[in-house]
Amino acid sequence: MSGSDSLARGVPPGRPGTLHARTVSGDLTAPPRLGLTVRFGRGDKPGTDLGVGVDDRRVSRRHGELTYRQGGWWLRNIGQQLVRLPRGRMMHATSEPIPLATGYTPLFVQGSGHREHLVELYVTDHDDRGPVSSRSADTVQPERWALSDDERLLLVVLGQHYLEYESDPRPLTYGRAAEQLAYLRPDAGWTVRKIEYRVEAVRRRLHRTGFKYPLMHDNPEERPSDNSLLHNLLRGLVASTTLVPPDLELMEDEFGWPSSRVGEAPGAG
Repeated sequence: MSGSDSLARGVPPGRPGTLHARTVSGDLTAPPRLGLTVRFGRGDKPGTDLGVGVDDRRVSRRHGELTYRQGGWWLRNIGQQLVRLPRGRMMHATSEPIPLATGYTPLFVQGSGHREHLVELYVTDHDDRGPVSSRSADTVQPERWALSDDERLLLVVLGQHYLEYESDPRPLTYGRAAEQLAYLRPDAGWTVRKIEYRVEAVRRRLHRTGFKYPLMHDNPEERPSDNSLLHNLLRGLVASTTLVPPDLELMEDEFGWPSSRVGEAPGAG
């Protein structure tokens, strides 16, 4: 699944309360029908409707359920591992079901080691009464910024905690990012100095476009790698959906490992 396929970009018009769900293994759409339950996990159909973490035995065959009742979709964790929601909220198998808000909700199923498996959910707005003839203008899209492939990979590595929607994210250090990038792209020559240069170039370019957050120091003597400006850059890119959770797949190597396992030999663990 590519970043452009993310449900964060929105869904086609449809019946209010319709559930859209997507993982790297597939996607589904479910109508708002009383008592309907959608199950996701590692297992096969018919027991599981949507596969997630299909290569990770830490993920339960049936890991979660989404049930339509009381006018909305309710999420329940029935797996062995935790499920993490935005703002750092965690769900255990003993947690009470929670109602899904309309719009976009990403959740992360804890897997082996540092792995987390993304399940994207989108519930169409219950207050949407459909198209009205007097409101035929095109919808204003979020303002997104063009990034080269190298820039996107660099910013995903630096901003991985932002893309996991942690409650108080911080950028990866340039040193740690250089290690992960050298592991993922050993022929690209990523170094701390190169990272500093590329981040500053992005900041300067986006600063001229009216970026939502400050990207440049008032004092030109300040260091270009200042952490507060990098924080502003990353939160702005994530808030605008220029960077979305599926972009984290860029950090997986040919073995499907996240780059946090830098230095481990194939077959280790």
